[in-house]
Amino acid sequence: MKENKNIYFLSDFHLGSPDFNSSKKREKKIILFLEEIKEKAEEIYLMGDIFDFWFEYKKVIPKGFVRFLGKLAEISDSGIKIFFFPGNHDMWVKEYLNKEIGLIICKNNTIKKINNKLFFLGHGDGINKKEKTYIFLKRIFKNKICQKIFYCIHPDLGISIAKFFSQKSRNKNKTKKSNDKDLIEYCKKIKKNTKIDYFIFGHKHYPKQETIDKESIYINLGDWVKNYSYVIFNGKKLEIKKY
Repeated sequence: MKENKNIYFLSDFHLGSPDFNSSKKREKKIILFLEEIKEKAEEIYLMGDIFDFWFEYKKVIPKGFVRFLGKLAEISDSGIKIFFFPGNHDMWVKEYLNKEIGLIICKNNTIKKINNKLFFLGHGDGINKKEKTYIFLKRIFKNKICQKIFYCIHPDLGISIAKFFSQKSRNKNKTKKSNDKDLIEYCKKIKKNTKIDYFIFGHKHYPKQETIDKESIYINLGDWVKNYSYVIFNGKKLEIKKY
């Protein structure tokens, strides 16, 4: 890393939810944050569920987020690398965000070395094997035949259907207490075979740091719906902060 530069990790903006006005207000706050950090940022990691729903048709993308996408393009054009890990709400990312905005798309969990520290990075969904219904649905959503069928639906109808189920899922999860035991157990399994300094995930919507063992730390990034939390790494120290 360059001197006086930082790396930023953020997740779960859920832009587009729950309505236009609140999403736009949140979008402007995120853009303000990005504007403030761009001079000090060496890399930015967007760790999933940035959009509450995203599906790319051949010639159509979801309406909205123009200011946000413009800011990302500006930062990317300046030479700052922006990595995007699709989450369970925006898993249908194709080529648009890479070709038009310049984001580096990472569709799988990734191990990356930064300043001699090993980072295990992922959104964090689909790890709990007890969530059989969700895992089954995710397989359907990732199935190419199912995606082609969805392509045949008019975007106005297709996006409306997707937003309906997304909202229904979110309302159901509001009654559940956030629990990341599954992610912590997953980290412990990975740690048995691979030396990792930091495990960083999103998905759970609650900022948290927990020691796995003497060498490893688990971090959950929280969200930008309620917590406005993020992680900053200056090359030596990693810290959870709120904006």
